[in-house]
Parts: sequence; C-alpha cells; structure tokens
Amino acid sequence: MPRYPSLRAPLDILFLVCCIVLTADVLVPEIFGSGKTKDYPLWFWAGQQVLQGRDLYPGDPTAYFDFIYPPLSAILLAIPSYFGKIPLYLCLSVLNAVAWWMTAQLSNAMTGSGRSPDPWLAALPAIVTISFVFDMFDLGQPNLILLAMMLLGFWLLQQGRPWASGSMFALATAIKVFPVAVFPYLLWRRQWASAASMVVFLGILLFVVPAPVRGFQHNVSELKTWYQGMVGSSSEQGFGQRGEQNWSWVNQSIIAVTHRLTRPVNYNQDNLAKPPAYMNLVDLDFRTANWVVIGISLAIGLGFMAVMPARSRRTPLSDAEELGILFCLMTVASPLARQYYFMWLFFPVTVLMHRAAYDRRGAVRRGTWIVLAIAGFLICLSLPVFPNDLQAFGNNLAATAAIAGALVWHILHPPLDGAVSSASAADGPLQPEIKKNP
Repeated sequence: MPRYPSLRAPLDILFLVCCIVLTADVLVPEIFGSGKTKDYPLWFWAGQQVLQGRDLYPGDPTAYFDFIYPPLSAILLAIPSYFGKIPLYLCLSVLNAVAWWMTAQLSNAMTGSGRSPDPWLAALPAIVTISFVFDMFDLGQPNLILLAMMLLGFWLLQQGRPWASGSMFALATAIKVFPVAVFPYLLWRRQWASAASMVVFLGILLFVVPAPVRGFQHNVSELKTWYQGMVGSSSEQGFGQRGEQNWSWVNQSIIAVTHRLTRPVNYNQDNLAKPPAYMNLVDLDFRTANWVVIGISLAIGLGFMAVMPARSRRTPLSDAEELGILFCLMTVASPLARQYYFMWLFFPVTVLMHRAAYDRRGAVRRGTWIVLAIAGFLICLSLPVFPNDLQAFGNNLAATAAIAGALVWHILHPPLDGAVSSASAADGPLQPEIKKNP
C-alpha cells in the first residue's frame, strides 16, 4: 500500500532533501535573481488571463498560440496565480514533489510481484529517472503530475472503483490531451464503467467547470479555437503549434522519427543557426510517410492486442506488464514526445526491476537487468555531452522499445511455479496473492 514519507527512513529523508533542492532551483532565481525562466512565466500569464477575463488564444486558429493547453489548465493555474508568481511556482513545485512520491509508491504497489521491495529497490526507479524529474521541476511541465494521476486511476480500478478511476483519466486528459490514449484500452479490456466515467467527467471538466469562470459561450469558443489550432491542423510544415519542433530532433515520437527516416526533413529546423541535417533512408512524400506511420501504428496496436492474455490467463504479474507496455505506447504515440515525456517510463521500469529482483529463474533475472542496462544507456545518450543527432535517430524511442519488448517477453513467458493466481473477475485486474518465500 502507498505510505507517507518517514523521517526515520534515510532514503525518505534523501527524497525530501532532493525535493527541497529542486524547489530551490525554481524559487531562488525568482526571489534573488532575474526571474525563473522556462514555462513558469507562461503559466503565470495564463492564470492572469483567466483572472482578468482575457482570451487565452488568438481569434485566428492558424496564428501563434502562446498557451497551447486546453482552457481547464489555465483555470487551474489561475487559483495560485491570484496570489502572485512565487505562490504559483511554489504550488507547482509541491505538486511535483507529491506526484514524484505517489508515482514511486503506486508503481511499486502495482508491479504484481506480491512483494514489498527493500528500500533501495523501491528507490531505484526514482534514482535512474532523476534527470526526467529535474526537467519536471526546472521546466514546470506537468507530465509527472499526469503520470501520478494515471497510476492513481489504475490503482483505483484495481480497488474496484471504476468511476473514480475514470475521473482521474479524464482530469489528466483535460490538462494535457495525450493521456486520452488510455480510452481505447479501457474499451478493449471491457472496463465499461471506467470508460463511461472518463467520458462523463471529461465533458464536465471541459464544458461545465469552466462555464462559471469563463462563461459557457466564451469557453466553447475557446475550446473550438484550441481544437482547430492544436488538434485539427497538420501539414508538411508540422502539426498543431510549434511546427519548428514537430519534425526536429527534440521530438522522439513514432510520428516524428518515422517522418525523419522516410522524408528529407531537416532535424535542426528548431535552430536556424545550425546547418540543415537529414537522416532519411528513403525519399517519400508527406502523404506516403503518413501511411507508413499509420501502418506502423496499426502493427504495434495489433501486436499489443495479440500479446494481451485472455481473461482466463490474466494474473497480477501479466496485468502489471500489460500496463507497463500501455504506458510505453502512450508515451511514444503522442505526436510530440520531448525528452521529459519519457518520465512515463518510470512505471514500466519499476515493473522490470521487480522482475529482475524477484523472478525465480536466474537467467531471466540476469536478462532483465541487461535489458534495463541497455535502455539506461540509450536514455543517457540524451545528456548534453552527446550530439543531438543521437536524439534525432530516436535514442529514447529505442529505449522505450527495449523496455516494452522485455515486458512482452515476460507476458509470453510467465513463471511456471504458480506464484500468483489467474484472473477470474471480468471487471478488472486482480490483487496479487502475497506468498512467502520457501
């Protein structure tokens, strides 16, 4: 079960110290320097736009959007923005700290191993993903908070609370759209109540909650403008807003890497001071490249459905591995997958670490650690000491594929000792049966 941090546990104290240091990275420049940069001033601007009743987006959907998130995000930012920049930045830092703790707690609780990991194993996923966590604090991005929401949603689903789980999925989607990819999974696994809850709460969050603040018609108009500018636009120059980033090295989504490999796309286009650079293996037009993306996506989706165990063969182990694959796919299926998006590998990495630590097959333990080491090496290629070209070729995408591949192997080759019971409930994953070591 998830627990609160304890001042008696050395690693918990280390966690709190890290949170203080990361929060200082946000507040010190604002209090004693020239002001915090990155996305923080934008969040304050969006909150102030709501407080002052001003528009969040330009009237023309093809114009440049300063704020590219749905209106609900700005309304949530308006609450702490009312008190000023420092309270807003402090609030976002505290939310990131809470999300970091909950992500670690829920990830270790949902691995299906039926084991309480020792403190170092429980902390290891947080240690190896610390660079992603730093990005969350430094940039002010919400991906870690969204990850905690999604994990909480699946944890609630395991506890037999599908309507509460759907509300978590809806909230994450209303803040930043890409978590909507969970919806087809809920339908495929016949999680009807959770899927229905997600639809209902998404409607409430997008249309009902903003209405008293922005006015119903104003909010609907802004939603329409946002949709046209962000979701409904795509061309050779890019999709949504930030076209200079869509095809460049900063984006490691399946869509972007496929286009860079199949079209002569300049992956340095985010910085015109750099000479053009290309990595395409073939020379396809934009339409044909999109068909390649569709084909790859269909193959991955069908492959995922093929490896999902039937209801009679599901176990807590396979459920955790299945969710790990889902989190991998949601990460790279997003049209824009920057470096910090791969924070979502936290849960699948945790699942594999539990397999590497607790699987009774020695060769499987060693093989799993090897895969984790390979994935870790690939992720490290994003560090500033390495050229951006490695990210253009998709080092994080390759790491995600290695992690997902290992999870697929574990689903297809479960332990033969009957360590966990098979699933019999139609409404969701079972809780693991905790068994003592012989």
